[in-house]
Amino acid sequence: MDKKNRNALIAGNWKMNMLASQVPAYWQGLEPGAKLGEGVSSALCVPFPLIPAVKAALAGSQVKVGAQDVSSHDKGAYTGEVSAAMLADLGVDYCIIGHSERRAYHAESDELVNEKLKALLGAGITPIMCCGESLEQRDAGVTLSFVESQIKGGLAGISAEDMKKVVIAYEPIWAIGTGRTATAEQAQEVCGYIRGVLAGLYGQELAKGVQVLYGGSMNGKNAAELLAQPDIDGGLIGGASLKPEFADIIGAANEG
Repeated sequence: MDKKNRNALIAGNWKMNMLASQVPAYWQGLEPGAKLGEGVSSALCVPFPLIPAVKAALAGSQVKVGAQDVSSHDKGAYTGEVSAAMLADLGVDYCIIGHSERRAYHAESDELVNEKLKALLGAGITPIMCCGESLEQRDAGVTLSFVESQIKGGLAGISAEDMKKVVIAYEPIWAIGTGRTATAEQAQEVCGYIRGVLAGLYGQELAKGVQVLYGGSMNGKNAAELLAQPDIDGGLIGGASLKPEFADIIGAANEG
């Protein structure tokens, strides 16, 4: 697949880590290596309370701010929920939805992910929609069919025009936070399949332009090999995004 249609995106997912008071020191250590080359974008997806502190720290940087979840509701009596409009008002550019941890710990369905995706698009925020199989599903040989069902469920009712504003992140559950990474060939196989599913839904030309990321223990050592694959356009980075190592991954994207 020709990558000239797509920029690279290196997105960090801090999960439930870091304090607002720690953000300035974090950014001071990361900033020298976080220069973005041509065709490379980056974002830090952080817990809700940290968004203002990260936004302030990144002022003047090309690195964008992202969130890790959003409510499917616009407003109302939904205690503890955060709407897409609230995120947009804080200057959030990206938001992760459908992460395997949300699906597992909060029983999020493809239907709910779809509703959240629509809410983000309505607020002008770029959704990073996650998909990925468990070890049991991979061993059972149903990886591709399962991921396809997640893609189709999450994108139900999404127009071609809106699809151009969506990022897909393939995260094999068995490789998240385990230190076990899918081989470059395994990651490419699924990311290429995802692009094929998108082509079936929206046509080949549109599918060529969609960013498909790989997540699952991408780090400074394996980033270059993963990012060299024809259908991997960046990474959704967990643990490594909390360390200066995140700059090494950005560097690998700059050189790619």
